[in-house]
Amino acid sequence: MAIYNFSAGPAVLPEPVIKQAQEELVNWHGSGMSVMEMSHRGPEFMSIHEEAKNDLRELLNIPSNYQILFLQGGASQQFSMVPMNLATVNNEVDYLHTGEWSKKAIAEAKKIAKVNIVANAEDKQFTYVPDFAGWQLNPKAAYLHITPNETIGGVEFYDLPNNVQVPIVADMSSTILSRPMDISRYGIIYAGAQKNMGIAGLTTVIIRDDLIGHAKAGTPAMMDYKIHADNDSMYNTPPAYSIYMAGLVFKWLKQTGGLDAMAKLNQQKATLVYDTIDQSHGFYRSPVAKQNRSWMNIPFTLQNDTLDKPFLKQAEEQGLLQLKGHRSVGGMRASIYNAMPMAGVVALTQFMKEFQKQNG
Repeated sequence: MAIYNFSAGPAVLPEPVIKQAQEELVNWHGSGMSVMEMSHRGPEFMSIHEEAKNDLRELLNIPSNYQILFLQGGASQQFSMVPMNLATVNNEVDYLHTGEWSKKAIAEAKKIAKVNIVANAEDKQFTYVPDFAGWQLNPKAAYLHITPNETIGGVEFYDLPNNVQVPIVADMSSTILSRPMDISRYGIIYAGAQKNMGIAGLTTVIIRDDLIGHAKAGTPAMMDYKIHADNDSMYNTPPAYSIYMAGLVFKWLKQTGGLDAMAKLNQQKATLVYDTIDQSHGFYRSPVAKQNRSWMNIPFTLQNDTLDKPFLKQAEEQGLLQLKGHRSVGGMRASIYNAMPMAGVVALTQFMKEFQKQNG
């Protein structure tokens, strides 16, 4: 029986990547060493590190005036690093509030800077993105922070307002590499790797050159982007094995057609799940506004929550794992990141239809 892991993160990895990592675990490319025991200053790991950066730059078409940093601390550490490094000349910052992860980012920013909430989706339980026309932007803000995909709520958007005159900072932990994007529209993009890029332990930061070197006085070295940029992400020992795994994922993406091909597949997978929900005549419900439905994280509820436990039990018996929704939302959540094959989505939707027949 095939097993499909719908976890929101750490999440499913491409099978070829896991197999290659297995083959190279003890002896990487004839070096006699595992990547886990290499010196991060040695030529072997330096080549892994450089290839990973180059492949990511190619995949996302990252302009030359952006640095790629491979850091630790998770995306959550970026909640503090961003205002420490950017809110210097002007201590005023803009934040869009669309769910649990933007809420955490806002809470940390408030410890460091004066936060203006440009729009807040709390009035509808974070099930939509407020219309751009209503955003109350501060033209004096040091930056605007957004969360383009809320992993918990399953709310996603990619269009950006045209009237933003300040650098846009985006937490793309759960959506990076899911489709092509125009990096030049952002000042900083950051993402934890464990959802769509690799394994836990690595946080990737893509930062425009002019935003480096302005950290507040007293900022610790490990929180200063300039320290990391000047040292090629090796001011301290980097998350070496996590960088290696991300590099394998980048190569897998290139081999499977790049982000254009991945976007097409991701849209097909998401459409299949949402069609199953919408055609269930209310047996399944999506709480998210249709125009903001995530390709990566799909929350849904059943018409009767007494069916939740049987649904999860029977799904697990069918090899469909980690479908329980986040405790703050309830119901179910299917995370269908890049590495989730179409076969897994087909298996899920077939099960959903069969479960409805038996319990509808």
